[in-house]
Amino acid sequence: MSCTTLLVGKNASYDGSTMIARNDDSGADGFTPKKFVVISSKEQKRKYKTVISHLEIDLPDNPMSYTAMPNAVKGKGIWAASGINEENIAMTATETITSNPRVLGADPLVEYDEINHISGGIGEEDIVYIVLPYIHSAREGVERLGSLLEKYGTYEMNGIAFQDHDEIWWLETIGGHHWIAKKVPDDHYVAMPNQFGIDNFDLEDALTSKKNHMCSSDMKEFIEKYHLDLSLNAKFNARDTFGSHDDSDHVYNTPRAFDIERYLNPHTFTHQPYDDDIPWSQVPEKKITVEDVKYALSLHFQGTNYDPYKSYGDLSQKGMYRPIGINRNDFLSVIQLRNDVPKSFQAIEWIAYASNVFNTLVPFYGSISETPDYLSNTTDTVSTDNFYWSSRLIAAMADASYKKSSIHIERYQKNVMAKGHHLINIYDELLQKENDLDKQLQLKHQANQKIADMLKEETNKTISLVLNELSLSMKNKFERSDA
Repeated sequence: MSCTTLLVGKNASYDGSTMIARNDDSGADGFTPKKFVVISSKEQKRKYKTVISHLEIDLPDNPMSYTAMPNAVKGKGIWAASGINEENIAMTATETITSNPRVLGADPLVEYDEINHISGGIGEEDIVYIVLPYIHSAREGVERLGSLLEKYGTYEMNGIAFQDHDEIWWLETIGGHHWIAKKVPDDHYVAMPNQFGIDNFDLEDALTSKKNHMCSSDMKEFIEKYHLDLSLNAKFNARDTFGSHDDSDHVYNTPRAFDIERYLNPHTFTHQPYDDDIPWSQVPEKKITVEDVKYALSLHFQGTNYDPYKSYGDLSQKGMYRPIGINRNDFLSVIQLRNDVPKSFQAIEWIAYASNVFNTLVPFYGSISETPDYLSNTTDTVSTDNFYWSSRLIAAMADASYKKSSIHIERYQKNVMAKGHHLINIYDELLQKENDLDKQLQLKHQANQKIADMLKEETNKTISLVLNELSLSMKNKFERSDA
């Protein structure tokens, strides 16, 4: 699945929270409708069967409930995508990444053998479902997924983020059964396009104390046996060893890391869109806000010759590189685990549907038992009764009337986010005064519904505005009216 991920350590964020964010994008042939739901512990199966790889997995007892962003239309599996469990542990999965023939030859992907009815490994459709309900820290998430990869293998290359209020860990799969993971430095952010990303990696730490790095237990022997280390100075670089540097990367992947890092480090970032050594993580020039995360994951090379919406000057490079904000964004989830409020209402999940260039981000409390209907009732039928299809309609109309509709989109985004912040601030104060956890849960549900009602009102207004702009630009028109 084509995606873009942005991770923000607690000392790099504006309020001391950890933040993990990811665009979930469809393939080039269409869209995947999504919904925001709670999967309760009672719904969680004890024996799980994958759809794509036909693999059966026994799951532990005593799962936790968790939020999820599954596919709204049945067919290819759950694809829970991202969420927060009862313990305020979060994850997002997955960022599809790349590798090279040496790695895939040494440890082939575990694909379903249809002819001989041999099951394959686990993949993106499964990972959140079989990991998130069972973990109590970000580190534990790495350990659980790592053990599952070693036991069952995987049929695809993926990157996965795990988060608690203190730490963020990023895991990348290597071939069929191997993996590495690195803790995001607290004062750094990480930009991840669809490419193997971790660069500097301390193998000794990963195989001993595991303070900031973890990996498969046989990683050192695996690298040596298949001559995978390409370093000339004994400084191990995981991206050089396990990743790819194809021509397609320089059009599809590295330009997205370039766009994020030039935005967050405008005075110190000196790389080009096609560079293979764009840093996996950096210290930002200022603390990063939720609004920064939304803007970064909506970028389309504004201010450069590559912007697909550029309409003046040199247009020869217009649309040259794959943008982050693209027509086939399906959703954006920004999970914020705050450190300045009690644990019971620490988690906020910010959600946007459809193309990030034209959508808005809206906050909801986590650790809940239900989600508002406006965000959970998505079906395969286009309807303005839900946020997903309303967002998709706004994007299609605003793209076609970009110059005239841009102002409406800007106001829509600012209005919803401002009102969202305001409602969270109001309910944070109410929650601070309430010690009963059941009553706190009621307040969180009440807040989420008020936010959803506000969102629906603002979204319907924006649909009307961009529809009017698009109608006025129709070619079948005549300037003289009846008056």
